[in-house]
Amino acid sequence: MALVVVEITVTNPEMYKEYMLLAPPTIAKHKGRYLVRGGTTEALEGVWKPQRFVVLEFPSAEAAKAWWSSPEYTRARKIREQCATARMLLVDGPSFDPSKE
Repeated sequence: MALVVVEITVTNPEMYKEYMLLAPPTIAKHKGRYLVRGGTTEALEGVWKPQRFVVLEFPSAEAAKAWWSSPEYTRARKIREQCATARMLLVDGPSFDPSKE
């Protein structure tokens, strides 16, 4: 399993709506899914106040990278880059189950 964690600051909400329509099918095509899409955030430690926060799950880091570099997502990403700034992090690692320790 791999996660893609994204902090987004929307600068043009109207244009961002187009990105929000284009991105989901590209994620699904690469067997990804949204775990979190927007919602409220609250910093429990430190100073962190993202305007928009998204967490995606993919079956592998390879699938996440294939999605990110796909022609379909590249089209959506170019729109996002015009209407928002983003910081995106790929987290690759096994899930942790303390009962199996």
